[in-house]
Amino acid sequence: MNPLTSILGTIISGFILSILIVLGLGTSGINALEFEVWFHVLAGVVWIGLLYYFNFVQVPAVGEALGDEGGPGPAGINKYVAPRALLWFRWGAVATWITGVGALQHLGEGGAVAAFTLQAGWQVIGIGAWLGTIMLFNVWVLIWPNQKKILGIVQASADEIAGAKKVALMASRTNTLLSIPMLMCMTGHMHGLPF
Repeated sequence: MNPLTSILGTIISGFILSILIVLGLGTSGINALEFEVWFHVLAGVVWIGLLYYFNFVQVPAVGEALGDEGGPGPAGINKYVAPRALLWFRWGAVATWITGVGALQHLGEGGAVAAFTLQAGWQVIGIGAWLGTIMLFNVWVLIWPNQKKILGIVQASADEIAGAKKVALMASRTNTLLSIPMLMCMTGHMHGLPF
């Protein structure tokens, strides 16, 4: 059976290939920090990748579909694509945040507390962690509850849906904006940049 015929098979195969690479390089294994950082980056790619997909692809496509009087409209995207993408999006956010805090704990003395309180030497990663925390809040408190109204998962009036569209879009655009300095802070810290 070809593992690439299912997403689960593909993901499992990716993990197996990663293990084989580690073993093939003759390393004794991955320590806790390396595992946390690796999984944090993997989860972050899912989360931020979907954030960018929503902002760069889906929102403009739905807007075009609404304006295309003879076209199929956005119903297919809203019924089949958006709920699945939002599932991976919101749980990718949780996984990214949890593994990020875990990685901070393993980075050194004080760990997450030092980062979140912006102690000396921890400001860059701490700012990144706070930006990620704000983004996580936006996903679960602003984007997801409003998307449920937009997609008809929960009952809402036409006015409530119109308001939900504005809130969800602004929260998503805020997260896109915040993702840029957040990624700069995360990579800057990991590569020892002095800003």
